[in-house]
Amino acid sequence: MKTTGLGIRPYAQGLSDLGGGSWAYLQPDGSWGWSNAGLITDGDAALLVDTLYDRPLTERMLQTMRGSVPAAAHIKQLVNTHANGDHCNGNCCLPEATIIASKACAEEMAHEDPAAMAAMAEAARAGQLGDLGDFFLHCFGAFDFESVEQRLPTETFEGERTLTVGSKAVHLKQVGPAHTQGDVIVHVPTDRTVFTGDILFIEGHPILWAGPVGNWLAACEHILACDPEVVVPGHGPLTDADGVKAVMAYLRYIRDEGRRRFDAGLSFQEAAREISFSDYSSWGDPERIAVNLATLYREFEGDHSAPNVPALFGLMTQLWKDRA
Repeated sequence: MKTTGLGIRPYAQGLSDLGGGSWAYLQPDGSWGWSNAGLITDGDAALLVDTLYDRPLTERMLQTMRGSVPAAAHIKQLVNTHANGDHCNGNCCLPEATIIASKACAEEMAHEDPAAMAAMAEAARAGQLGDLGDFFLHCFGAFDFESVEQRLPTETFEGERTLTVGSKAVHLKQVGPAHTQGDVIVHVPTDRTVFTGDILFIEGHPILWAGPVGNWLAACEHILACDPEVVVPGHGPLTDADGVKAVMAYLRYIRDEGRRRFDAGLSFQEAAREISFSDYSSWGDPERIAVNLATLYREFEGDHSAPNVPALFGLMTQLWKDRA
């Protein structure tokens, strides 16, 4: 498949042949939890890039891959691009595979808690969390967290690493902290394909959990330097260099608009309600600006503390409810 332009169509559920032995597994609409994964093959050898948010989704993906790509029956290597559960909760479906991630990703993943997500979902369905519960179910109500048996990376690296799939080289580059602490880009030079994890959200607002924003922009520059024909984002449709540039423009916009309001003495909560996103009105999940500005403000202040996730979900709930 050759691609041209941002937001490649068709954006359909399931497996997309990228050519050369690389594949993407897409999950529209790409919103909260609906992530993409990738398959890289050469002969009978296969490497999986990321799993999905729960066991049933990952098992369905693997069944689809094995039905279309014979090499998918021989997945021996799995790369997790980062620690968010929608890219690694399905690791348990490949008990024999070597799981490779950045050291920072593995450390962050150890603190992920699928059982806590299951408990939150149960409380939300019981009406115990009010508006926050409604927002939680809007984001995560479709996923079966009780099915998840966490399986952590078995090999880690820092900086860069090259893997081999058959005779095909696959380059890994740690670009985090950015979206999360340990983001990794996966580049297949012979296929001119890049799998970005959540360094790219296409047609949706990115979410800047870790920062600094400069690292995220540098990660995008790395993707462009790979000169790919096909770019597989962590969420959203397949894209190319135009999609990378659109995410960079968004990041620069919120950085600059946030800085102006920080310098003017506004709180990040006030800034989140004031900044115009008319140019991004078609992008999903605009409530994520709450997290983005909270992270940018910490960066502006030189504050290296971790985000207050419960408080940020509370603010996102308010923004989502106001928009609804």
